[in-house]
Amino acid sequence: MSVVFAEKMADHAPSVAMEAVLKPSCDLPEDMPKIRGYDFNQGVDHQAVLKSYLTTGFQASRFGLAIQEINNMIEKRLEPVEDEGNEAGESSHSSGCTIFLGYTSNLISSGVRESIRYLAEHKMVDVIVTTAGGVEEDFIKCLAHTYLGDFSLPGKELRQRGINRIGNLLVPNDNYCKFEDWLMPILDQMLLEQNTEGTRWTPSKMIHRLGKEINNTESVYYWAYKNDIPVFSPALTDGSLGDMIYFHSYKNPGLILDIVEDIRRLNSRAVFAKRTGMIILGGGLVKHHIANANLMRNGADYAVFVNTGQEFDGSDSGARPDEAVSWGKIRTDAKPVKVYADASLVFPLIVAETFALHADKMTASKKKD
Repeated sequence: MSVVFAEKMADHAPSVAMEAVLKPSCDLPEDMPKIRGYDFNQGVDHQAVLKSYLTTGFQASRFGLAIQEINNMIEKRLEPVEDEGNEAGESSHSSGCTIFLGYTSNLISSGVRESIRYLAEHKMVDVIVTTAGGVEEDFIKCLAHTYLGDFSLPGKELRQRGINRIGNLLVPNDNYCKFEDWLMPILDQMLLEQNTEGTRWTPSKMIHRLGKEINNTESVYYWAYKNDIPVFSPALTDGSLGDMIYFHSYKNPGLILDIVEDIRRLNSRAVFAKRTGMIILGGGLVKHHIANANLMRNGADYAVFVNTGQEFDGSDSGARPDEAVSWGKIRTDAKPVKVYADASLVFPLIVAETFALHADKMTASKKKD
């Protein structure tokens, strides 16, 4: 290489580098959202902060999309439709969108319970699916308190003290003793009605009965009972309720819970709905049970998942909504949203920007009913 050529090269960046770094862009659509967060020079406006999440990016934008999706459910739910009977012997909901709400037990143990209770109290959702813990923890909190502890408290020491830990929540074991004292006479009465009146109990009928018996306005299931919102829990024995049913089977054997009647009832709620929306907090049983019911109608029209699960392990909990589309559990033309977040952080905010925001319209519809 000549000295002159080397000097010229020193004056110019290599063309390959120039082309790689300064590659020209194609034009993006004019209507594509531009990234911009909230400007606190405008003062502290919490609602405006939440609205700005849509254009903030990352999970903040997913949060904004989830709000839009739920507001779409609400808008359609407020559209009246003819109330027609179906082959299950039940009336279809007189609304344009049947909303399924699912959540795991830890959320009832936490303060998210109050957000869920608000929805049941004002009949803002149509069907609830939860776990055994999601049922029993609500009743237990009517009998005794749950306390704030710390994630790092040692399990051995807590066990010796009779304290149960749920994340950073603490539940004295005495709470479950109080629950047993409250529940056992109800199980006796249920068995008596089964034997003398031919009552065929299902998990949803049992939860309905317990909601009546608790007679406490702080309870999610008291309001589900009052507003006739069915609560399905196919694994109702997987928790303290199951422990008590197990003990009761020795003291006063014979109580039967029929899960077959419940699966027909749940699936019928999806099949005979004009449209459906799914709001699922957490994963596991509640996520799949709601999604599978919506398979029976070739998929939900709207869906919002809130969980921290990842899909790399093939779990249903971590699966993105698009996997549910492949199974026919969400419709192919739907615009489902998954928010990767702890529901205790985001769900109360979602409620604030959706159901609570439209409370006047939603409760007006309830009063007409």
